[in-house]
Amino acid sequence: MDNNHRRNVSQSKKYKKGISKKSKHENMEEKTGEAKFKEAQIKLQQLVQKHLEDKNISSSDEEEELETNNILGSVIKKYSQYGGKNEDLERTQNFLENVFHSGAAACLICIATVKRNDQIWSCLSCFGFFHLLCIQRWAKDSIAHQKLAAEERPSSKTSFIIWQCPKCRKDYEQTSVPDAYFCFCGQKHNPEFQPWLVPHSCGEVCNKSLSPSCGHYCLLLCHPGPCPPCPKTISVSCYCKKGERKIVRCSEKEWSCGAVCEKILQCQQHHCPKVCHLGHCPPCGKTSLVSCDCGAEKSLRLCTQLQWHCNKVCGNPLSCGKHICDKVCHKGECGDCPRSLPRTCPCGRNTLTIPCVEDVITCGETCGKLCEAGVHVCPQRCHRGACPMCLEVVVKTCQCGLRQKEVSCHQKAYLCDAKCKKMRDCNIHPCNRKCCDGNCPSCERPCGKTLSCGNHKCSSVCHRGPCYPCNVVKEVSCKCGSTLVTVPCGAARRTNPPRCNKPCKNPPKCDHLKREEHKCHYGDCPPCRLICGIKKECGHSCPEICHTALYLPKEDYKAATPWDVVNTPYEFKRLPCPRCEAPIEIPCFGEHLILKLPCYRAKPQCCGQECGRRLQCTNHVCTFLCHVVENALSKIVSGSNCEECSQDCSIERDCGHPCPLPCHPGDCDPCKAIFKIRCLCGLSQLFINCNDWTSTEDKEALQSCGNRCPKNYACGHRCFSQCHSGECPQIPPCRKKVKVSCGCHQLKKELPCHLACQLSCDDTCNQLKAEKLKKEESEREMKRLAEENKNKEELLKYEKRMQGGKRRERRKAIETNEESWLAANLMMITGVSVLTISVIIGFYYAIYSMNL
Repeated sequence: MDNNHRRNVSQSKKYKKGISKKSKHENMEEKTGEAKFKEAQIKLQQLVQKHLEDKNISSSDEEEELETNNILGSVIKKYSQYGGKNEDLERTQNFLENVFHSGAAACLICIATVKRNDQIWSCLSCFGFFHLLCIQRWAKDSIAHQKLAAEERPSSKTSFIIWQCPKCRKDYEQTSVPDAYFCFCGQKHNPEFQPWLVPHSCGEVCNKSLSPSCGHYCLLLCHPGPCPPCPKTISVSCYCKKGERKIVRCSEKEWSCGAVCEKILQCQQHHCPKVCHLGHCPPCGKTSLVSCDCGAEKSLRLCTQLQWHCNKVCGNPLSCGKHICDKVCHKGECGDCPRSLPRTCPCGRNTLTIPCVEDVITCGETCGKLCEAGVHVCPQRCHRGACPMCLEVVVKTCQCGLRQKEVSCHQKAYLCDAKCKKMRDCNIHPCNRKCCDGNCPSCERPCGKTLSCGNHKCSSVCHRGPCYPCNVVKEVSCKCGSTLVTVPCGAARRTNPPRCNKPCKNPPKCDHLKREEHKCHYGDCPPCRLICGIKKECGHSCPEICHTALYLPKEDYKAATPWDVVNTPYEFKRLPCPRCEAPIEIPCFGEHLILKLPCYRAKPQCCGQECGRRLQCTNHVCTFLCHVVENALSKIVSGSNCEECSQDCSIERDCGHPCPLPCHPGDCDPCKAIFKIRCLCGLSQLFINCNDWTSTEDKEALQSCGNRCPKNYACGHRCFSQCHSGECPQIPPCRKKVKVSCGCHQLKKELPCHLACQLSCDDTCNQLKAEKLKKEESEREMKRLAEENKNKEELLKYEKRMQGGKRRERRKAIETNEESWLAANLMMITGVSVLTISVIIGFYYAIYSMNL
């Protein structure tokens, strides 16, 4: 229902826009189609360009994430070398992670992300960092409000003006407003962002004094957050100095040995009962009888109050004998009379010793004391009381240094009328202060800029950067005004009305007296979801959802011109009730089923099934679609207008052959079909009557062809039986004659098949084998001798050819030795060569076979 309502509301708005566009179109009829097309094209290009610019701006604001592992390692490297613990770095590491991760650190003043290249200020107490411009504006506003409040209060109630950190509320003086951007350790002014350093740091060693002070300095590189505890090791003793010294970390140098302290307390009577502890021993909790300082009274007091005074004035005579001591209860002697000691005149030049009963008189010389300015001396004679104002005329320069003037010395400063032209910290207004000394005060004018809401002005003092958001709120109500929501100023126009849980009060537009209850809303009410209920001609009431007032588009609506946007207007319409769908039970023509049909088509009709009545053949049924049966004897027998059976007999016989008669009642005749089968041995085909095959029991005799079996025994000879099934019978054993020989094929015999076996060689066979071996050995010896004779003949020929002088003889001898050595080792060289070649061939053959 809500979706339909929203759709109807949005479409109604589109309808109104379409009407306004249509009126504009009527005023611009004079323009041609081409001019309108160019105008639309220019607007589209402007929108695309604006989208690209917004995308570039948003992408430029995104910061790439830095690789923090290497940078963090370099920051804490020196600290780790001294054995610093990771637990001590936990708080500092949290600040480091906030600096590195884009978007993790936010300025608490402007609620914007502190980027890596922004100028920041870090608090000395909580170590939170803020934008430099934000903290300057925060401090200026705080100081300006305090000054304004001080002006409204009486002058006697002026207070010290301070400003506080927005996070931890640490107090800062008015002169401590930050005016420059420094790194975390404060050593470098305006540090540049480097991707290999911690953002806002200088990359140097921090060197801040550690807290609590131990004489050492921070070992980390310039970093945000607090400095970790000192990791260095020192040798120290326990609190009471009784235990042995041990080596501990400087941050954990104070330790207790666990023994009783036993130091003498301040009362000098009792000992400290506590276990070895830090600092001074606690006050003694015991009591003792103690005299006052003058010894006049005694009292039981705590050991922490050993020295006490009674209320009695001393009253003892002084040494002069003319005055008495006016001190209250004191120890020791009263001392000399103060007036009997040497005294000076008022100017301090002369020292006199006079009786204590006489007063000091003036000496009559010039006073000579310096005036308040510290330049001139008092010209009057020695006098009592303060010196008068210095009336000497001097030349003084004004604060701005532009002019000089002769004035009295007692005047503290001379101010000229020249106005300072320097710009204040807002960079908008000039100083305009008379005779400014260069330290121009912060601008205290109101900002007055229009805020982002567009309705109000900024009430802060003049500042740089964006203004604070508007703090004015407005109320947005539902249609009935019962539910309100508070939104910031300027957001009321783009804020959706609040959801109201109270019922809508709009009257229905349909025929119902009361619509379904729904919550308060703007725009048209959702379509009525109640049942229509109007009675039709058939007597049934309409069961559909109400359709007497539907918000539908106009039919056949078209735009005035092809280039206009088609915004179809909507209107309320009354639709007629649909056809009655109430179910009514109606039997089909053949009375097979009771059909449930809608009211508008409740008439007897075909159900779509076959008639199904038994035909006269008693084997088949009528296959006509459901119809009215005429002249039927019963509800299961076919009528005169049913189908006549024209099929063949469909009774299945045991043999599987179909009956050749048309469809008939009763059993079929015996089968007379002849079929062809293979005999048992598989050599012949037999033609058998189907009735004979199905009626006989000895089917193997009927299937045998009577010929000899073509199969062979295990010995390889043919079976002697007639055509049969299964394996061939081998009774009696096979007596077929076969030839048998010995191993050397010299002896040969014929034996029956079942007695056949290999003959063994006799003496004749062995004698023939020996003769054959002897003949082969003699042939090999003759071949060897023939080869040696051939080699000797070739050697003699070579020697005859090489005969000559000494040189030839020497060469011949060398060659002869070489040839003799070759001849002697020829067989060995040949064998090695053949073996090498065979190995290489075998290797390549193995590689080839592996590739295959």
